[in-house]
Amino acid sequence: MDKHEHHEDHNETWHMSHAESEQVLEDVAFYRTLISNVIFIGKQGQADWVLVDCGIGHYAKRIIEAAEKRFGNHPPKAIVLTHGHFDHVGSAEKLADHWDAPIYIHPMEMDYVTGKEDYPVGDATVGGGLFSILSPFFPTKPVRLGKYIQPFPTEGGLPFLNDWTIYHTPGHTPGHISLFRQNDRTLIAGDAIITVKQESSMAVFVQHQHVHGPPAYFTQNWEEAEKSVKKLSHLQPSVVITGHGLPMEGELLAEQLQELAANFKELAVPKHQNKLH
Repeated sequence: MDKHEHHEDHNETWHMSHAESEQVLEDVAFYRTLISNVIFIGKQGQADWVLVDCGIGHYAKRIIEAAEKRFGNHPPKAIVLTHGHFDHVGSAEKLADHWDAPIYIHPMEMDYVTGKEDYPVGDATVGGGLFSILSPFFPTKPVRLGKYIQPFPTEGGLPFLNDWTIYHTPGHTPGHISLFRQNDRTLIAGDAIITVKQESSMAVFVQHQHVHGPPAYFTQNWEEAEKSVKKLSHLQPSVVITGHGLPMEGELLAEQLQELAANFKELAVPKHQNKLH
């Protein structure tokens, strides 16, 4: 089987019903909440598992159902947030309350999830798609995760996930993080890179896989975003699960991630933005 046939098989698998999580690796699965993904780290039936990101609001019940199908009644050891945007933290409080689970986020994101600071309003002038046009109306107010939220170390080890490393990948937001496992080069990238053109509603619903830069309408610092993409490219991931879009793997991933890192200004940065220094 050549690489294209292999890619098509996985593409078909990952387009299956989202009534339950879809397995990417033996111990990594994802569940799509309308426009964003939540990720389960842990083997089927395992008691020790971790949830990465929490999707949009009103999805707590479905995420719990998907988790119970995979892990039974075992609550997660922790919830990890790649950043604090509404489509990644929307169901966080309800999930933490249901499971009595701690939530971890980068220290530079704490103000956005403790009611202290707003994110910038979405930029409707980028991307040309429906989601860009609607982005000024997306929630940017700080959420209040109260007693559940706590910062984790900016780099290195992660509680309950000893074989994963936290990488600070700012740009999309100041405290954005990605997770990487060296032994099989699996990358959980959040929105540092994504595999769908998020600005376009048609692309989001069709889910054609291609490596893209972070969602343009919510990205705060393009110079930092470029550095983060180069950092992730240097890791040479073999599999990537991102906050938006379907998982990617193998040579297609490698080629497109390298191309994005090498030509970030041309491929990712909106034309009207100030040039990167």
